[in-house]
Amino acid sequence: MSGVARSRLTEERKAWRKDKPFGFFARPETKADGSINLMKWRCTIPGKDNTDWSGGMYPLTMEFTEDYPAKPPKCKFPPSFFHPNIYPSGTVCLSILNEEEGWRPSITIKQIVLGIQELLDDPNPASPAQSDAFVLFTQNPTEYRRRVRKQMEAHPPLA
Repeated sequence: MSGVARSRLTEERKAWRKDKPFGFFARPETKADGSINLMKWRCTIPGKDNTDWSGGMYPLTMEFTEDYPAKPPKCKFPPSFFHPNIYPSGTVCLSILNEEEGWRPSITIKQIVLGIQELLDDPNPASPAQSDAFVLFTQNPTEYRRRVRKQMEAHPPLA
């Protein structure tokens, strides 16, 4: 199966280079010896314009297994990332990343990062992963927005 995963990721990399969404960054990790690790990608997701997330560049890692694309990658923000659908570990809770729910092998890296960007400003209250963010999102929207803006300031655009 490893040949399938690596072949698919090689094709994904080519497709990304030709047609990446504006402001996004995604590429396989470069190891200390200079070689490329196709199984772990470093990404940056920009906050959507005209949202509380706007202006931030949010770091994300995608870790693929040898079972990819039959199984989705694990997508993680830094630990303690503030969002109702992000676990305290940083793992993203999104239906298209769950093989029991919305994952399909045809889903691309581009679709994943766009889906995560959409999730930032449009949390799913039916699938909470972090109690503090969930409680503020559902009960104190003003404080929730303040915390989002504070997080945005902690992740400024790369100079």
